[in-house]
Amino acid sequence: MKPPTRPLIDRSLPVLAEGYGWLPDRMRQHPDRVLRTRLLGRPALAVRGPDAVRFFYDEANVRRHGALPEPVLGTLFGRAAVHTLDGPAHRARKSLFLPLLRADRIAGLAEQVGAVWDETAGTWSARERVVLMDEAGVILTRGVCRWAGIPLAAQEAEPLARDLMAMVDGFATAGPRHWRARRARGRQERRFTRLIEDVRSGRARAPEGSVLDAVARHRDTVDEPLPARTAAVELLNVIRPTVAVSWFVAFTAHALHRWPENRERLRDGDTAFTAAFVHEVRRFYPFAPFLGGLAVRDLTFRGRSLPAGGLVVLDVYGQNHDEELWGDPYVFRPARFLQRPVEPDELIPQGGGDPATGHRCPGEGLTVGLLETLATRLARLDHDVPPQDLTIPLGRIPTRVRSGFVVTGVRASADRPVRVA
Repeated sequence: MKPPTRPLIDRSLPVLAEGYGWLPDRMRQHPDRVLRTRLLGRPALAVRGPDAVRFFYDEANVRRHGALPEPVLGTLFGRAAVHTLDGPAHRARKSLFLPLLRADRIAGLAEQVGAVWDETAGTWSARERVVLMDEAGVILTRGVCRWAGIPLAAQEAEPLARDLMAMVDGFATAGPRHWRARRARGRQERRFTRLIEDVRSGRARAPEGSVLDAVARHRDTVDEPLPARTAAVELLNVIRPTVAVSWFVAFTAHALHRWPENRERLRDGDTAFTAAFVHEVRRFYPFAPFLGGLAVRDLTFRGRSLPAGGLVVLDVYGQNHDEELWGDPYVFRPARFLQRPVEPDELIPQGGGDPATGHRCPGEGLTVGLLETLATRLARLDHDVPPQDLTIPLGRIPTRVRSGFVVTGVRASADRPVRVA
């Protein structure tokens, strides 16, 4: 007679306590990169590797509907967002975003954000200190609203940026950050719901072909306009991830400070190196620790089983720091992306799979395009870095440069033309 199987202990609290290190630390004890555990009251199977990415994003195996915990929906994504859908409903909703994120549209956004950066950075020499992460949030907010056709008065940019950054900052924590994120989402959903209603009624004008116009007019599988609140959620799901690039702007500044040998090639507009540098920032610095979905049926992966309804967890941070994939994963080395082509299911800072049909973030190209534009400008920024706390705590999700990366003594310098990717 087989001995009874010991029940798995729920590990949700250790995840909150240990942050990014929790899953990779345990994966090291499992050479096959598969870990059976329990999370959020469900049996869970944590997986890693390119084949695990394909397994995770196969809708015959894993669904997202019902997988995202309410605290994440109530802060980061919003209820009824595209991230909560599967199958035809997901593809219909995603068809709203894909045309908005073509290469030409991304180039237009990068141009707008670059112009706002140049306007703003021109004032920094008159300031005693500048917190780059906070400034980047306001710059990205102003740029994305211009690009998206969203009306934004000058005095509204900073409060909106604070709320958008709060939504990102508070999704994976309890306490003050989380409640600040909930209040921010409530404020901005109400604001954007009114905007959608005003556009539909003719009280406000959406520029033809703009993001605002597309969201207000979009119809899902039932050929009805989205409820105004849902349309507001999806409009926020364009501008919020754009403003979240401020995390990577601070990481980029951190990388240039720690490894200044990369600065000259960025300054000179070496486009191949700029792309490699941006990919290395996205790989090396932590953002999403892992992603989760629910098993559609009884599953087996690499000999480990999971019952239907169990949680499948994709180890994002662990995969981006997997020695088998990267060789020297804790070394910041942009040249790795010049030495060989990297497959989409290897580098997954914003998820994996096919962005056209699956759950891979369709805004990944947007993040890359913006960072290429801003990394070049950061490399050309003549400034000092005063003593400050530049640690990046892995127990905090999402983590950040503690100081936000403060610069002082910004000096005007001869401008070099910035090439927009």
